[in-house]
Amino acid sequence: MVLLGLILFIAKGYWNATRAPIVRSATIVVANWLADAPPLRVLHLSDVHVAGPDMPPERLREIVAQLKALKPDLIVIAGDLISEAGVFARIYPVSDVIAPLADLRAPLGVVVVPGNHDHWFDVGAINAELRKHGITVLQNRAVRRGPIIIGGIDDDFSGHADVPATFAAMAAVGSGPRIILTHSPDSVPDLPEPVAAVFAGHTHCGQLVFPIIGALSSVSRYGDRFGCGLINDGGQKVIVGAGLGTTVLPLRYGAPPDVWMITLTGAARGVTGSPP
Repeated sequence: MVLLGLILFIAKGYWNATRAPIVRSATIVVANWLADAPPLRVLHLSDVHVAGPDMPPERLREIVAQLKALKPDLIVIAGDLISEAGVFARIYPVSDVIAPLADLRAPLGVVVVPGNHDHWFDVGAINAELRKHGITVLQNRAVRRGPIIIGGIDDDFSGHADVPATFAAMAAVGSGPRIILTHSPDSVPDLPEPVAAVFAGHTHCGQLVFPIIGALSSVSRYGDRFGCGLINDGGQKVIVGAGLGTTVLPLRYGAPPDVWMITLTGAARGVTGSPP
């Protein structure tokens, strides 16, 4: 009986982990939005974690096909494209990991920052493959896309974040609304000034979250402060995605895979969002 219960528990957790991602949405009003700029729809992905058994490249291709139908203006990916270790994990070549992402399409392109697993695997090879497919990689750098300036902070968890360098890079790009893309939300308290929004991942929204007990672990030094979803942290809007893949165990409970479609605008009346 105990063995049957364990089998059912694992099967349900694996099903949860491999379901199609939920598309959550929110609108964020940007104070310094350009008067003549239309709203900007930003699709936010994180923690793809390509590895077997739960996220082979074939499954990622199916997810990419689902996301292309959303027709975003800009796509941002908050790191951890690969998993270099895990229980029973199958590791794929970097070219196989990145190939499905090359099919993502948006008028303002695709922008990526590395995560800790990317650094632990081979961040140079991953970045080279991304750039080969025309995907922009930011590591403590900045770029303008349409009306906004994107500052990409490298991964805090693996010790590669440089917030001052990122803000200096944004200032060098010019004036306009700013957003931050970073893998770990733990960089947020280090920001010298607020930005329109911070897009992050890393927490997996707990990945294994149970009633009463809550999340079994936290990968943030701030506990659940940046745990999941659309967060107002002292006036700073932070979006922390649950991610697409898993780490360590190919299971999810209480934290289904998700992506966020964030509309940045100066014309809306307030901030809205679908809860995680």
